[in-house]
Amino acid sequence: MPYVNIKVTRENGQGITVDEKKQLIEGTTNLLQDVLGKNPATTVVVIDEVETDNWGIAGQTVTERRKVGN
Repeated sequence: MPYVNIKVTRENGQGITVDEKKQLIEGTTNLLQDVLGKNPATTVVVIDEVETDNWGIAGQTVTERRKVGN
């Protein structure tokens, strides 16, 4: 049973849309079926939206990095 966890930043307090989530879930499921032959009925896709203050790169939060243009 494949388990895929997609993590994206929540931009300006807003997450991705319901339609975008649907496309990610369907596309990921189809990709695993097409490439690895996995059964869509047992493929699990989870989308986590993370606040930019909770996501760090190179010792800085994404919020801090975006303020200085990184």
